[in-house]
Amino acid sequence: MKIVLVSPNYPQPRGNTVTVERIAANLGKLGVRTEIISSTDEPVPVRLPDADLVHGFHAHRLYKFMEQLAEPPARYIVTMTGTDLNVDLFQPEKRRDVLAALKGAAAIHVFDEKAKLILIQEAPFLADKIYAIAQGNSEFSSADSLAEKEPDTFLFVLPAGIRKVKNVPAAIGMLEKLHASYPHLRLWLAGPVLEEAEGELVEGLVEQHKDWVRYLGAVPHPLMGPLYQQADAVLNTSLSEGQPAAILEAMGYGRPVLVSDIPGNSSIVSNEENGFLYSNETEFLAYAESLMNNYEVREKLGLQAKEHIAEHHSGIKEAEALLAIYRSVLT
Repeated sequence: MKIVLVSPNYPQPRGNTVTVERIAANLGKLGVRTEIISSTDEPVPVRLPDADLVHGFHAHRLYKFMEQLAEPPARYIVTMTGTDLNVDLFQPEKRRDVLAALKGAAAIHVFDEKAKLILIQEAPFLADKIYAIAQGNSEFSSADSLAEKEPDTFLFVLPAGIRKVKNVPAAIGMLEKLHASYPHLRLWLAGPVLEEAEGELVEGLVEQHKDWVRYLGAVPHPLMGPLYQQADAVLNTSLSEGQPAAILEAMGYGRPVLVSDIPGNSSIVSNEENGFLYSNETEFLAYAESLMNNYEVREKLGLQAKEHIAEHHSGIKEAEALLAIYRSVLT
C-alpha cells in the first residue's frame, strides 16, 4: 500500500510537518509506503504521485490545493489539524470550502472526541465518517543542545511558530510581571517567524527583555529534545490549537506544562492533574508562580504528564488506527 500525505507548508518546521513526518515514520514500521508533498508550494503539480490513497492535512488548505489540480484524487481522507476546525469552519468565506473538502472525503480524522462533537454539531451529515484518533507522540534520539540553561535559573520554554494565533507577546508580558519578583526567571522561545509583522513585534520584545528572554529561532525538530530536557516548565499561550505536538512532546519528557484553556490544549491537559490550564492572566501568574516555588508540584505534574502520554498517545497506535481507516476506504 502507498499513501500520499499532503500537508501545508511542508517541510517548514511547523506543527503539521511534525505530525505528518511522525505518521509517515510509523506507517513505515507497519509496511506502508508514503510520500509527503506540500499543498502550498508553487507551482502546483499537474497530478499527484501514483498511490492507493491520498491523506490530506488541514481541510481548507487541501481543498484549495485540489482545486488547482488537473486531476483531483479519486479517493482521499482528511485530517483536521486545528485552525481548519476551530477558525476556518466558522469563517463564512472559508466555511464553504472546508465543508466541500469534508463532504468529498472518504473519511475524516480528528484528534479527540471534543473535536468530533464540534464537527458533528456544525455538519451532522458527516457524522458517520468522522474518526477520533489521539495524536501520537514523537520520539527523539540524543542530540546536542542549541542552548545551555544558565545555572540557578528557572527556565520556561515556549515552542511555537511566531504568528498572532500563538499569542507569544502575551507570554512575555505576563512573565515580565513575575520576573520583577523572580530575577532568576528565564524564557526561551523556539519556532520560525511565520508572520512578518508578528515577528517584528516579538523581536522588539525580546530585545527589550534580552536579560531574561531568548529567541532561538526555527529549531530543527530533532533538536527540540534537549530543550525540553532543560526546561523547568513548558508553555502554550495559543488562542487556537488542534492538538499541539510540542505539548505532547514536553509531557512525554515529564515536563510540567502551563497552557491556555482552549479545546486543543484541554484535550491533552487535565487541570492540576497532568498540567495547568489557565483562562486569564491572574490564573497564569498563579500557576507559573506555583511551578517556580513548589518542587513537589512540578514533580507530580511532570510524572502524571509522562504517564498520560505513554498511555494515551502512542505513535504506533495512531498509525495502526489510520491504517485501519485506509483499509476500510480501499475495500
